[in-house]
Amino acid sequence: MSMSSFIRPAVLAASMLAGVVAAQAQSPTTMRVAGNFSSSVTHSEGIERPFFAGLAKETGLPITMNFNPMDVVNVKADDALRLLRSGAFDVMSVQIGQASRDDPFFEGIDLAGVSTNFPDLQKAIDAYRGVFDERLQKKFNAKVLTLWPFGPQVFYCRKPVASVADFNGLKVRSFTPTMSALLQKLGATPVTLSFSEVYTSLGSGVVDCGVTSPNSGNTGKWPEVTTHYIPLAVSGSVQGHFINLAYWNKFSPAEQAKIEAAFKTLEKQMWDYAVSGTEDSQSCNTGGPCKSGQPFKMTLVTPSADDVAKIAAASAASALPLWRDACNKVDPQCSATWNKTVGAARGLKID
Repeated sequence: MSMSSFIRPAVLAASMLAGVVAAQAQSPTTMRVAGNFSSSVTHSEGIERPFFAGLAKETGLPITMNFNPMDVVNVKADDALRLLRSGAFDVMSVQIGQASRDDPFFEGIDLAGVSTNFPDLQKAIDAYRGVFDERLQKKFNAKVLTLWPFGPQVFYCRKPVASVADFNGLKVRSFTPTMSALLQKLGATPVTLSFSEVYTSLGSGVVDCGVTSPNSGNTGKWPEVTTHYIPLAVSGSVQGHFINLAYWNKFSPAEQAKIEAAFKTLEKQMWDYAVSGTEDSQSCNTGGPCKSGQPFKMTLVTPSADDVAKIAAASAASALPLWRDACNKVDPQCSATWNKTVGAARGLKID
């Protein structure tokens, strides 16, 4: 047997071994996840943790899960997009309004005063999803897996409030630039706080009112430190689960399809909770029948048609122009893109 006969099998074996090693190196075995704040109990512990714990079984992929709420690993919501881009986490639950400070384009999915009920918000999300994902991949090396709302963002106040006119002079928790602009137009002083900071800020009087969903406010025990509940929605607080692209691309197309299917289930769970829990949480907050939430006895302030009209007018006069100017500085086509997507779906136009 010639020397070359010995060499060929050896080379073949080495090549096969190298292929196996390369495949092992490319196969992701651990998923590092930063989930919702632990104070959002139902979202973080009731929905997210069970979902991620069962993801390997659901997809049939050998993934070991490392899941922690954002506050447990000392992550600030504002930093989420940069952390995803850097690869510090593989998957993150992102509070879009706060993270959009890195790029105002993303807030376009849920501008204050634009989509204040579930059907309108669904139209806006569906219309913006494609351009949102395209920009996320290009600028932050991440991909959309879910988009869903916390629910209508309403007011919890520690002082008596009977109408929108009573917000004048009050300090109100905000968490997006356009929400702050809208509140200012109403005469309030916006104070930017993350959800985990609001309970103590309301209790100590740092703010007079806070804006969040009925579900989040109830599970976060805001009624313990507030007295008046005003179900006047200013946005939907759209959230998302995003995955780092470098990590995503380690999976084969077939594996990616399984992951996407699983996250579609998670997205539906989050939407279902937002819709089904809103009425119950509002009832729980205000002394009515309470099926799933925590019972409280806040004063329910029913918004008038004039209050609703003032929110829409404040949005048109302040929130939309503010966003247009900020976003067009980053991308001259920003508001034009919005007009073709969300604007077209909602029958609105930013001039």
